[in-house]
Amino acid sequence: MQLKIMMPKKKHLSAGRAPLILFLCQMISALEVPLDLVQPPTITQQSPKDYIIDPRENIVIQCEAKGKPPPSFSWTRNGTHFDIDKDPLVTMKSGSGTLTVNIMSEGKAETYEGVYQCTARNERGAAISNNIVIRPSRSPLWTKEKLERITLRNGQSLVLPCRPPVGLPPPIIFWMDNSFQRLPQSERVSQGLNGDLYFSNVLPEDTREDYICYARFNHTQTIQQKQPISVKVISVDELNDTIAANLSDTEFYGAKSHRERPPTFLTPEGNASRKEELRGNVLSLECIAEGLPTPIIYWIKEDGTLPINRTFYRNFKKTLQIVQVTEADSGNYQCIAKNALGAIHHIISVTVKAAPYWIIAPQNLVLSPGEDGTLICRANGNPKPRISWLLNGVLIEIAPDDPSRKIDGDTIIFSNVQERSSAVYQCNASNEYGYLLANAFVNVLAEPPRIFTSADTLYQVIANRPALLDCAFFGSPLPTIEWFKGAKGSALREDIYVLHENGTLEIPVAQKDSTGTYTCVARNKLGMAKNDIHLEIKDPTRIIKQPEYAVVQRGSTVSFECIVKHDHTLIPTVTWLKDHGELPSDRRFTVDKDHLVVADVSDDDGGTYTCVANTTLDSVSASAVLSVVDVPNPPFDLELTDQLDRSVQLSWTPGDDNNSPITKFIIEYEDAMHEPGLWHHQTEVPGAQTTAQLKLSPYVNYSFRVMAVNSLGRSLPSEASEQYLTKAAEPDKNPTAVEGLGSEPDNLVITWKPLNGFESNGPGLQYKVSWRQKDGDDEWTSMVVAGVSKYIVSGTPTFVPYLIKVQALNDAGFAPEPAVVLGHSGEDLPMVAPGNVHVNVVNSTLAEVHWDPVPLKSIRGHLQGYRIYYWKAQSSSTRNRRHIEKKILTFQGSKTHGMLPGLEPFSHYTLNVRVVNGKGEGPASPDRVFNTPEGVPSAPSSLKIVNPTLDSLTLEWEPPSHPNGILTEYTLKYQPINSTHELGPLVDLKIPANKTRWTLKNLNFSTRYKFYFYAQTVAGSGSQITEEAITTMDEAMASRQVDIATQGWFIGLMCAVALLILILLIVCFIRRNKGGKYPVKEKEDAHADPEIQPMKEDDGTFGEYSDAEDHKPLKKGSRTPSDRTVKKEDSDDSLVDYGEGVNGQFNEDGSFIGQYSDQPF
Repeated sequence: MQLKIMMPKKKHLSAGRAPLILFLCQMISALEVPLDLVQPPTITQQSPKDYIIDPRENIVIQCEAKGKPPPSFSWTRNGTHFDIDKDPLVTMKSGSGTLTVNIMSEGKAETYEGVYQCTARNERGAAISNNIVIRPSRSPLWTKEKLERITLRNGQSLVLPCRPPVGLPPPIIFWMDNSFQRLPQSERVSQGLNGDLYFSNVLPEDTREDYICYARFNHTQTIQQKQPISVKVISVDELNDTIAANLSDTEFYGAKSHRERPPTFLTPEGNASRKEELRGNVLSLECIAEGLPTPIIYWIKEDGTLPINRTFYRNFKKTLQIVQVTEADSGNYQCIAKNALGAIHHIISVTVKAAPYWIIAPQNLVLSPGEDGTLICRANGNPKPRISWLLNGVLIEIAPDDPSRKIDGDTIIFSNVQERSSAVYQCNASNEYGYLLANAFVNVLAEPPRIFTSADTLYQVIANRPALLDCAFFGSPLPTIEWFKGAKGSALREDIYVLHENGTLEIPVAQKDSTGTYTCVARNKLGMAKNDIHLEIKDPTRIIKQPEYAVVQRGSTVSFECIVKHDHTLIPTVTWLKDHGELPSDRRFTVDKDHLVVADVSDDDGGTYTCVANTTLDSVSASAVLSVVDVPNPPFDLELTDQLDRSVQLSWTPGDDNNSPITKFIIEYEDAMHEPGLWHHQTEVPGAQTTAQLKLSPYVNYSFRVMAVNSLGRSLPSEASEQYLTKAAEPDKNPTAVEGLGSEPDNLVITWKPLNGFESNGPGLQYKVSWRQKDGDDEWTSMVVAGVSKYIVSGTPTFVPYLIKVQALNDAGFAPEPAVVLGHSGEDLPMVAPGNVHVNVVNSTLAEVHWDPVPLKSIRGHLQGYRIYYWKAQSSSTRNRRHIEKKILTFQGSKTHGMLPGLEPFSHYTLNVRVVNGKGEGPASPDRVFNTPEGVPSAPSSLKIVNPTLDSLTLEWEPPSHPNGILTEYTLKYQPINSTHELGPLVDLKIPANKTRWTLKNLNFSTRYKFYFYAQTVAGSGSQITEEAITTMDEAMASRQVDIATQGWFIGLMCAVALLILILLIVCFIRRNKGGKYPVKEKEDAHADPEIQPMKEDDGTFGEYSDAEDHKPLKKGSRTPSDRTVKKEDSDDSLVDYGEGVNGQFNEDGSFIGQYSDQPF
């Protein structure tokens, strides 16, 4: 009985409903009859319908088929039986229908031309092959012909015919010369589809003797050659009247004018043509036009657009091709030829016909006894194909009747079939352009289910991907298929799974829980079969660290990283590719576990590098691009054009930018005449520019070079351009830095910066030097000099202003009128000293000096300022030992007063003032004497404590080295220091100024004292000096201490005290390291005594007492300097009132930096 389709190909049942069951269609792709079962023949291999053979080789006509029992084979030739036993050259392959014709030993291929058809037959039916048309290939020779030289005028059109011999298959045409070099083609010269060579217009360079058309016959691998064609293109001007009179009209090719003309078509002819093409082929439309200038071809489709992905332009747009043409491509196509003088168009009407093609091809049909079925044969074409049926190779109209069969046009309907209904049916669909032939058998069988998939097959699938579990089966009637999971699982439902018609179970997204055993069950009325399938889900392979885009400079090293994570049961292999191919075989490429390293990178190494990780189940990849960059290659092909007197155009061709865009070009020049070998910067232009208009100077022998710049730097210079010598001209500029200064009182030295050779603009460079007094009525005096940059005018008055100018000139003329500058003749020493000098003492270290200015005429030069010499009076003994120590202060400009800082208090000073010009100093003013008042003294020079007793100490000292006045008294302050370093009460004692020794009595025995000692004048207290001393110990007490020291209890007590002190010292040490204060410092902070305050430098009070870190006896206090800085409130004068020394002036803090002089007054 017939198998019925009980549900669609894919059935999705809602969850919780009936088991998912799929009844598969009767399709050969889903249902293959096992070869161990009886079945009609099926053709599996055959030769092509149009079979062109090589006549030099044996003919092999294929025909292979399968069936049960194995089929037998027979052949027909040209519609009649072909008895291969009667032809000794023909043999049939054993177990096959393939024929071999042995024509290599004897016989000719032409003898076996014809239409062959193979029949494969067994007890269940007969299958037939296509009609195989056998034709031997042909490559005939060209017909001998005599070709005359073609002579034509420049600009005419020309067609060189090829007309190749008719071959099978048609040959491939191309044009070459005698050297087998292809002739160049362009928009002007091109080859047509028919093989002819078309010239839209000819040029003199088209003249040649060897235009040769070649025909290549691929099937026989032969090339045939046409006789060479000679073409001579001449200009009308080349023909003299005599030659023109002797030439007949026929000796010129054509009669078209060589003048410019609008386009006309060389092919196709006329305004319209027709083209027919078969569906699926390549539609080729061609338009070639002549004209001058050369026409350009355009294509459009009327009432439609050209298919984007199937349209291609060939032969310089003269050929339009549409691949895989369909009936929709029919219509009118218009080609337009256009040049500057006009346009012309041609319409090609295209009709697309179609050989038959399948809509539904008949498929093998397997039925069980009593079932129903259908064979459908549906085809289309243009024109509509005719459908005919055959049964076992015989027209069905003359075949035996079968009551189970009914024919309805392109369908055969079967009902209640029996075993005798088995047969092979052929469907033939044909029209005038071809035919289709299909074999489809009807096989009536009764077979229980079979499963062909191997039992316990293991499938391994990557998680989150589809899993397809195969269950190939067969049975008649057609079995139903069910899938189960696990030993006791229920039938799988299609809310999660998809069951395909061929029995395959699809898990759209496999997860870890999809792992397990699946069972496929096939059932029909004759039985049941089942099979177990095992599924394992693996983790996907991933690249967790991908290679990254890299830009490296040529010669460096680059590394790409690729780290892979994978399922632990899978072993990945990592492969590196470059540009989708293997890595170069080069030691510079090193691959380890996770890295690819490329050393000494070159330009060829740039590209895409891909890391591919493969396992047996999946493959992942990641790519990165390597860009190799470097400074650009130098430009080349430098060319100078538009050469003018003052400009030239430079053009060049950029070198390779080495993957980093060129941002600018630097142009340099060399002056081979004046500075050979030295290159100067000329200009810069943007990187997109390859020409530059350069400004030039006259009389320079220029050469230029260009450098390209990108982000990595500049290229090497290009080769130098050709030299270009500009014409001479008068100078464009005059010398600069013109000055007039006298070196002697009676001269004027005129100097200037001369022009260089580049600026001279011509030979014979000279300078015209002109001068005259500014305030006089004299005319300009001039002198022309050459090769110098200085001219001395002698006999001038002292320090007189002059007007000066220097003009350049050469053999071509003078430079523009120069600018006039002001100069002066030489200076002499000033003649007059400043008058009315008086001194105002501000304080003990500062004095202000005033003076009257000297007349300008007496200065006899540029006024530089006024200079004060001052010095301190020395005693006779000091004066004998050294010169008087002078100090100098200079006050710039025309100032008439200044401050003298840094004076010593209580001193006798002398000063004078002098005026200064560029030549030197003038005479000194009369000396002025002044005294500075007293100041505070310096600290005593020394302080010593001598002769210590039980209750007294004797102090000895030396007076201050700088008393800065008359000492009035000394002040001594002292205080005791106990064993814990605490300070006792302070005692203040005044001592007469004439004393240098003092004894203190009634002191405590064995006590440390600290002393503070300083001197005083009427101006105040000076800096202090400090010292410490200890009174001696009483002898009786010392002896008692010795007695106590010998006692054991005392020794133990001292040990305990020592241990306690050690612990305290450790604690103090730890606290000090953590930033704590010293113990003495803490006590002082806690017991601040108003009488014991820091002794400030200005008021003589005491500073804070502090102990050393190791608690050693206090050291001498530091001495403060005796000299004082001038405070701002001491004077209202600003810093500008202070003069500058000969080699220095004031610092920013107002301190004086002067120079002492040993010059005599």
